[in-house]
Amino acid sequence: MKRILMLSLAVMAAVLSTSCGKKEIVDLPRAETPASIQEAVDAVLAGDEADDSVLFESLMILKHGKVLYEGWYGDAAPDKPHAMHSVSKSFTATAVGMAVDDGLLKVTDKLVDFFPDQLPEEISDNLKAVTVRDLLTMNCGQESSPNFRESEDWVASFLSHPFVHEPGTWYYYNSLGSYMLSAIVQKLTGQKVLDYLTPRLFEPLHIQIPEWEESPQGINAGGWGLQLKTEDMAKFGQLFLQKGVWNGKRLLSEAWVEEASKYQVPSVPAGTRPDNAAQRGLTPENCTFMLGYGYQMWRCPDNAYRADGARGQYIFVIPDSDAVIACTADSANLQAEQNLVYEYLFPALAALK
Repeated sequence: MKRILMLSLAVMAAVLSTSCGKKEIVDLPRAETPASIQEAVDAVLAGDEADDSVLFESLMILKHGKVLYEGWYGDAAPDKPHAMHSVSKSFTATAVGMAVDDGLLKVTDKLVDFFPDQLPEEISDNLKAVTVRDLLTMNCGQESSPNFRESEDWVASFLSHPFVHEPGTWYYYNSLGSYMLSAIVQKLTGQKVLDYLTPRLFEPLHIQIPEWEESPQGINAGGWGLQLKTEDMAKFGQLFLQKGVWNGKRLLSEAWVEEASKYQVPSVPAGTRPDNAAQRGLTPENCTFMLGYGYQMWRCPDNAYRADGARGQYIFVIPDSDAVIACTADSANLQAEQNLVYEYLFPALAALK
């Protein structure tokens, strides 16, 4: 076998014992795995075994807020954080949403107003027009990224890079734009995104404070660099499925959840220009990266949406089935990994009452 299947038996079962001997109710209760879900998982793993470009490392499936299946494969483990890659973007956007909820900013605010001391000498009309929403939707107008890792100031590198297109008219998957969202939150709150989210998201969801890469200026990378456990990912998806409410307390406004998760702009895969997608034969039917983009989240088939990271890190939120799927992976073919989830897990969850 490509890797040895390791199932978690009674991982965080009905209750957890604390060091004081007290009992604490688990946020994600477990339920027995239905036969139909096990069959679907077996089909997914068989597809994994048959395709060298797909390699699942963990999988967690929720329905009606209960974990129906959880598995870790190879060297993965329930208590081992995994690199989220661009799933980090969805957490950064959530920090932006909480700042909006707190009245600290609006998505129509202009980027240049946050960094007056780091602007280039010549400011183009396109740069002047960039809004927070343009950053959230990957529509800031750039069509390439600067070599920012060799720069001492990532913000200045972004602002000085050409804004070729009118903001809002050109989709370019821009991870440094997500970094700028992190920088904006830090500018407004005086806290790194990680610290801002800690009492507002991580602590309420009982997520151990994660690691998050920083720039030389001490700003969380925003678009990458976050590390989480699979159950942490599932909790985040469940929070969105519950429209921002956790254990009866609202953490994020329903309005933000709706805006972040809905179709905002047309999209193409990372590294693809909007004007050559058709030449590559990409269509919404054969490429789910063409189904549209929200606020640092991708749209999926069947009215679902997802947080999405390189090498196959996914949080699928499926409102029509009241379900969440979280998975980590080391896959070379992201579409092939998604297709296994859509082909087997989505129908199984839709059929399960």
